[in-house]
Amino acid sequence: MSEKQPHAELAQQFSSPDATPTPWAEASRSLEEAELYWLTTVRPDGRPHVTPLVAVWLDGAMYFCTGADERKAKNIVRNPHCIITTGRNSLDEGLDLVVEGAAVQVTDESHLRRVAERYAAKYDQPFHFAVRDGAFLNGEGGRALVYEVAPTTAFGFGKGESFSQTRWRFSGQPT
Repeated sequence: MSEKQPHAELAQQFSSPDATPTPWAEASRSLEEAELYWLTTVRPDGRPHVTPLVAVWLDGAMYFCTGADERKAKNIVRNPHCIITTGRNSLDEGLDLVVEGAAVQVTDESHLRRVAERYAAKYDQPFHFAVRDGAFLNGEGGRALVYEVAPTTAFGFGKGESFSQTRWRFSGQPT
């Protein structure tokens, strides 16, 4: 599957005078290479819930897994809209990324095997999973649901000598 190419816009008011929009290829590469991400979901009472997690970027979407009884899974059942962020904790370099979308549970086992292979290639144990009955199984027998978040909108915050704020809009998606 080929990755959707979004339309990029530079937010001039939040960017240095010499800034240009960050190319999506650079953002996509950063999403693929990052090791730690932060997932924001919405609790039943409307308050945000933020948690760190490991995830993988595959075919233009983010994938993460969680137990069915975890707060993030319970939140997604009620409201699938979420945000995944990653970046660097410094102001002098890097690209911080924000991906907005809806979490959709993945149960197709051939698709899950591809996601599991990506996890195994990227992370060491305990993030190697078997696939069975539409979910991931870890070595301790735990079952994890897998979710896909295809971006509807994404933001990139370039830092260093020049600051930039790029918004990518994906065609056919709400903003």
